[in-house]
Amino acid sequence: MSLSPNFGPRRDGLRPELVVLHYTAMDSCSGALKALCDPAREVSAHYLISEAGEVMALVDEAMRAWHAGAGEWAGRGDVNSRSIGIELANPGDAPFAARQIAALEALLPGILARWSIPPKGVIAHSDMAPGRKIDPGPRFDWHRLARQGLSVWPDARDLPPDWPRFRADSARFGYPEMADEVLLATLRLRFRPRATGPLDARDMGIMADLADRHPA
Repeated sequence: MSLSPNFGPRRDGLRPELVVLHYTAMDSCSGALKALCDPAREVSAHYLISEAGEVMALVDEAMRAWHAGAGEWAGRGDVNSRSIGIELANPGDAPFAARQIAALEALLPGILARWSIPPKGVIAHSDMAPGRKIDPGPRFDWHRLARQGLSVWPDARDLPPDWPRFRADSARFGYPEMADEVLLATLRLRFRPRATGPLDARDMGIMADLADRHPA
């Protein structure tokens, strides 16, 4: 039985092929739990993980939770019908608790196995809704997840800055079409959160490696 009433059937026979990670952007886990279970809010997720590492199953994985909103990945919309949503209790400007991340790392392998989702299918909310969402944000350690085979991380290399190639590689990896400045900010948010300035050789290398090794 689902804790949250905010769900429905997956549409058009779709099944999970993505896991979308979020932060709650709320002051407390209890407040987030209340919001995710409030029919008037019309939001939910399959799982909520507290700072202490408690995993709360809110919506059955087979059902369509309402977590992703507008956006797309790999040229396909209705991300809610194609994904499992995981909310991490975090206000958005604080480090993620060690027990919380450990709980996420324990939860993900089962989800990926049950639905045959590859590591490249574990994405950020900001990846599929660029410019609209920034979670799970610059403090989230994607490299750590990738080292455990639970997401992807690029090999470092440098290539000459070239916007047409950068855009083409971003589409091959899965990013939706967006303005250049939003695309650069979106890539850096996940893979180079401390980088600044115009498109550079490292940005180019990261996007090319992601597109070459993990095409959508």
